[in-house]
Amino acid sequence: MNSFKQALPRPTEAELEILQVLWEHSTCTVRDVHEVLHRRDGTGYTTALKQLQIMHDKGLVERDESQRAHVYRAVVSKERTQKRFLADMLKRVFDDSPSRLVLQALGDHKASREELQEIRALLNRLDKEAGQ
Repeated sequence: MNSFKQALPRPTEAELEILQVLWEHSTCTVRDVHEVLHRRDGTGYTTALKQLQIMHDKGLVERDESQRAHVYRAVVSKERTQKRFLADMLKRVFDDSPSRLVLQALGDHKASREELQEIRALLNRLDKEAGQ
């Protein structure tokens, strides 16, 4: 694994909002990010610009400066970020117990039929692997 990617800082909540936009659209200008965030919560253009500049300085996003409007792209994947936050939460909140986390999540939040089928398939696969 690339040690640089491991050293990336954990995104703040505001940075996660921007990363969500970038993950959804792949690449975005500041204006693109601003338009999505403004619709959601009224974020101003200069706030979006400053946040993207900070994220660029932290290494969370890359910036293509070859065009007049800079184009940003997330450096880290959504899946990697989810895994990192989950591992941290698992350790800090659930005493490193995946079963406690799953039981809490499923006990307090209604899962759709499709989600339950995915969970069953995963459990069946894990059970099969454990038996080998």
